[in-house]
Amino acid sequence: MTGLFDETSSDVLGTIRPEDLTWDKALELFETFYMASRNLAPRTRVEYRTDIVQLIDFLNSNGGPGPAEIGLSHLQAFLAHLDTRGLSGVTRRRKTASMKAFFSYLVSVNLIPRNLAQQLIPPEREYKEPRFLTIQEYQALLRACAHETRDAAIIELILQTGIRLSEVARLKIHDIELPLRINRDPANTGSLYVQGKGRKNRTLPINYKAGRALKAWLAVRPDVDHLTLFITKFQEPMGPRAIERAVEKYVKAAGLHHVSVHTLRHTFATQHVAHGTNLRTIQEALGHADLKTTSIYVSTAKEAMKRELQHNAL
Repeated sequence: MTGLFDETSSDVLGTIRPEDLTWDKALELFETFYMASRNLAPRTRVEYRTDIVQLIDFLNSNGGPGPAEIGLSHLQAFLAHLDTRGLSGVTRRRKTASMKAFFSYLVSVNLIPRNLAQQLIPPEREYKEPRFLTIQEYQALLRACAHETRDAAIIELILQTGIRLSEVARLKIHDIELPLRINRDPANTGSLYVQGKGRKNRTLPINYKAGRALKAWLAVRPDVDHLTLFITKFQEPMGPRAIERAVEKYVKAAGLHHVSVHTLRHTFATQHVAHGTNLRTIQEALGHADLKTTSIYVSTAKEAMKRELQHNAL
């Protein structure tokens, strides 16, 4: 049986000749049929569209060809243009992947003869040295937020689990499972269900420090209709930006510089590497798809151990 989607796709595609295809129409088809059929996350759809719109704008502004006449040199020129604009290797790699998906779709529906984007060589992945908190900075930040139960729970949770900002904002009350008695016994841990990036979910342990902070917050959290774990003073869910602002307030109060929410995640990873946790275990905790991404913390862990030795020697 032919589904409604197939009928709609066939009806639309049957009215378009490859030689008459415009970039705007190609993008419309890509959004309407390809993205919808792949059940892509909302953020991924926005990024795909943004990347292809930038490609189309570049081609149009430089008198480039339409979809039927596109050549490899045009796509390479676009990547070179992105490099001159100073875009990072990570961003240019993503845009290369977007182009490959876009042109692959057009080939699959017989609107262009071949996917030249497959021949593009993406730029090398860049790994910047992550900023992490020293022991003194870590302690100063916790002192700064100690009087605010909710914010202390947010900061301690990220420091002890390494979860992302977006993941914190998505947490619900039922994603947290705490033991009846919270103590320092390593066997007596809670669990945290995380809705991860790219819909890759994972379950993480909640140690004593995070468990204690979360229990304190749950004891005073207002009883509201929705289940979002962290809420504002107006009893609305805290979005990523609200969480960022809360952390920034205590970073400033603690006198820290160049510290963001992501720094707390870096601190979690760095400390675990420094104390001998297996890289694969850290990769799973952070939700990294590639172990190479996790391995950048090896050098920061060496620096952390060096600083700790210096501090203990004082």
